[in-house]
Parts: sequence; structure tokens; C-alpha cells
Amino acid sequence: MTIRDDAVFKIKADFLKALAHPARLQVIEYLKDGEASVGTLVQALGVEQSSLSRHLAVLRDLGLLVSRQERTTVYYKLQDDDIFKVLRPVAEVLRKKLKRSEKLLESLGRE
Repeated sequence: MTIRDDAVFKIKADFLKALAHPARLQVIEYLKDGEASVGTLVQALGVEQSSLSRHLAVLRDLGLLVSRQERTTVYYKLQDDDIFKVLRPVAEVLRKKLKRSEKLLESLGRE
């Protein structure tokens, strides 16, 4: 391993760490269908505006979201749908894990 490799792993880890919050994943999932205002996101996700603003800033700084302002309303949308190329395999791994757990529980119930 080189120092360069360490830097690449750090960048990847920071990226994944930024995604590792339920509210941020909810925002990404909600914006899959298109642009939304901060107010709409607050209502749809049931989070406080101050908390949501912090999460939106993290996702924007990460390059996942872009924003635009129209008068006093701020709108967010996904910069690139490629984020789902990361999230879909994660969901698939979790589905497989759940199935294995269900099978284990079923076998325990038969004993």
C-alpha cells in the first residue's frame, strides 16, 4: 500500500460516511422522482428544517445534489442518478442477508 492508496481509501470512506445517515438516504430516494423544494422535503420526510438543511448541505458538498433558488424557495435535485448504481447493490446485499436470516429463524423454529 502506498500513501496514494491510503488517500483513495480515505476519499471512498468519507463518501460512504456522508451517505451513512437515514435522512440523507431518504432525501436521495425522494429526489429520485425529480426536483423538490426544501419545504416539500420537510413535509414529506418529517424532519425539522434545520436538520434537513444540514443533510442537504452534506449531500450538496459531496456533489450528489444541486440547488437553485427561486425567490425565497430553494429547490434541490440529484446531480446524477449514478448514485443508484451504488445504492441498488447495497439493497440487494441486504435482501440476501435478510433471506439468510429468515431461513435461519425458520430452522430454529423447527427444533
